[in-house]
Amino acid sequence: MNHTKIESFTQRSNALEEKEKKAASKSGLISWLRVLVFVAGIVVAWYLFSTDRNAAGAVSIVIFYTLFVVVMRWHSRLDYSYQHYKLLRQLNQEEVERLQGQLDKFDGGTQFINDQHPYTSDLDIFGRNSLFQLINRSVSGIGKAKLASWMQGAAPVAEVARRQAAVGALAQPTQLNWLQDFVAKSRHYKHTEAAAGHFIDWLRKSNFYKQHPALKLLLFVLPVLTLGAIVAWFMGYSGYIAVGFLAVQYLVSYKYTAARDEYYEKSIGMYEAIRSYKDQLQHIEPEKFNDPFLEELRSQLFHDGAMVSGCISKLSTIIDYFSWRLSTLMSFFLNTILMWDFFWMYRLESWKQHRLDQVEHSFEVLATFEALASIASFQYANPHYAVPELSSVPFKFKAEQLAHPLIFSVQRVANDFEMQGAGKTMVVTGSNMSGKTTFLRTVGINIVLALMGAPACADKLKVAPVQVYTAMRTADNLAENTSSFYAELKRLRILLNMTEQEQEPVFYLLDEILKGTNSRDRHAGAMALIRQLHQRNTSGLISTHDLELGAMEQELKGSVENYSFNSTIEGDKIIFDYTLQKGICRSFNASKLMQLMGIAIEEEAV
Repeated sequence: MNHTKIESFTQRSNALEEKEKKAASKSGLISWLRVLVFVAGIVVAWYLFSTDRNAAGAVSIVIFYTLFVVVMRWHSRLDYSYQHYKLLRQLNQEEVERLQGQLDKFDGGTQFINDQHPYTSDLDIFGRNSLFQLINRSVSGIGKAKLASWMQGAAPVAEVARRQAAVGALAQPTQLNWLQDFVAKSRHYKHTEAAAGHFIDWLRKSNFYKQHPALKLLLFVLPVLTLGAIVAWFMGYSGYIAVGFLAVQYLVSYKYTAARDEYYEKSIGMYEAIRSYKDQLQHIEPEKFNDPFLEELRSQLFHDGAMVSGCISKLSTIIDYFSWRLSTLMSFFLNTILMWDFFWMYRLESWKQHRLDQVEHSFEVLATFEALASIASFQYANPHYAVPELSSVPFKFKAEQLAHPLIFSVQRVANDFEMQGAGKTMVVTGSNMSGKTTFLRTVGINIVLALMGAPACADKLKVAPVQVYTAMRTADNLAENTSSFYAELKRLRILLNMTEQEQEPVFYLLDEILKGTNSRDRHAGAMALIRQLHQRNTSGLISTHDLELGAMEQELKGSVENYSFNSTIEGDKIIFDYTLQKGICRSFNASKLMQLMGIAIEEEAV
């Protein structure tokens, strides 16, 4: 546990709390000033009008209204500052909680859980107490999806190097304020499950005025005629013409109610997210980064000298005006006189024609920035973690003081481990609860971290690019009438299919394989599988209780190696050291564990 960083984040949180209190106090005072200006305006205007100074009364209304707007905007800025300090304080408190292993409150990315994925379920990438909870700092859908995609598949070597350099630049202490401001800005807004990609796809397909070109003409002519007829009505002319135009607008609005509602619902679902994207992009655009990848990303936010945040701001404004329809009375007035919905539908389609491609790409850039910011925050909080080195040696894995990032014990045990070359199998034996399965997960999750461009939980780590594949938590499926043994066989079949295609090197992690059958079949099947994998472009680790597998070290010399975790029994206590050792395990504790649980095992059997 990193006590230095915990203390550092706690100090930042306390300092931000003081700023938050001051900002809240100032915001409260200006809020009362706003009320005072409003009341004073009413009193002064009433007094002037009541004393027949109508011109002065009218001027006072203009003056106090202008003053009220100025004070209101001042209060809005102060309230934003207060909320921002609050969010930054919470952000630093969350960093402390992550370092302490308190992950329950954080989003586990459950929408990305896929039991058919090669490794995410077995390695706790998503869900409760997961890697996603540990690393993700984003609240936006696009940021989460980007980070999840990096966790779900290894990046090319060059891309890993670019991410590592970008993360390193963002994780510098001098960048911490910028980094936390960037993360906090998106938290000012309520993000829904609406996906930016779905909104863009819908917007690209929507062509209301292309399908109804006559309405575009009515949009610019009918409101003018209606307003003119209404003015003529008040001037003493017949009102039938005005009523006729109003009736036409009402009927047109009624006929296309479904289209108007669709445009509004699709747009308003993205309104908060769009405002968040605008703020984050405005935070990125003026920054100068000391990293080529970050600068390359930032340069993509400019088009013909214009910043993309301006384009998104216009989209936000369009959606905002569209939302005026929420007031029933105002909606009736606007849509029966001004064709309000149709006008903003037109503005939305016009915006799409000129800006959609640029904005769509900016969402991808922003998602990448958010993913990099999450990893950089993780790296800043864990400066002792290693930046992995990628190796060109097939299946190279060399680690010093390798540990599991989701184990937060003060006494967390780390191990050195090394292997390389295709066709290698490391057989890990050990007694119950000794740590062999955890070690397999430790190797796997650190490979995932390394190949997504993140720091690994080790003092040093060198790893070759591989496709990780696991078979650990296979379970029965009543809906599919599948036993756990058959489910495991299906998963092993996938592994064999992957390795016989020889498209990419596969690094497997298999825990207690074929445990759902009798000992004789299990031994024979496991040995046959190891021999088969030995002939392919694959290597990995197998954990087992079966000492018979250890004999394969002699059969396949240089290709199979034995490692183990051991325990000792002292009185009624079983002591684990969780230290990886060469050779087959010689200490077992199942009988002792059963005895401690109250099962009457004869003393001699223990």
